[in-house]
Amino acid sequence: MSFEIERKFLVKKDLWNKSLAKQSYHIIQGYIQKDRKKVIRIRIRDEEAFLTIKSKTEGIKRFEFEYQIPISDAKLMLSKFTKKCIEKTRYMVDFAGKIWEVDEFEGNNKGLILAEIELEAEDETFEKPDWCLEEVSMDFRYHNSNLIDFPLNG
Repeated sequence: MSFEIERKFLVKKDLWNKSLAKQSYHIIQGYIQKDRKKVIRIRIRDEEAFLTIKSKTEGIKRFEFEYQIPISDAKLMLSKFTKKCIEKTRYMVDFAGKIWEVDEFEGNNKGLILAEIELEAEDETFEKPDWCLEEVSMDFRYHNSNLIDFPLNG
């Protein structure tokens, strides 16, 4: 069984520095289905593509199943089965022994920057970088599946 345990934070733009990243990716993603119980997402990350199914979030935990698919299939699925896509650059930052994913959004969400950390347990402790502001893990407005239809500018 595959779980995702994730916490999400707004990023303070004047303290965030892209040079902290050890790696970055350009991401385009769209949703084939989204409702209160699940989302089914297609993501293209540089030259790789993934089909992901996520359950409803309970607290900061949910089921997640992710499968690599051919990029040609992903492009076709995005064009045939989705109406809108989100684009962002994801920066991978190693901080205090944990990997943080920092997303700078483009398009309708331009200016929004979010940081996420995946944990092994819901009560796991971690050190938060200076550039992280308030936690928005429980604020569904900041889920990508909602940002696609209800954009937020940073």
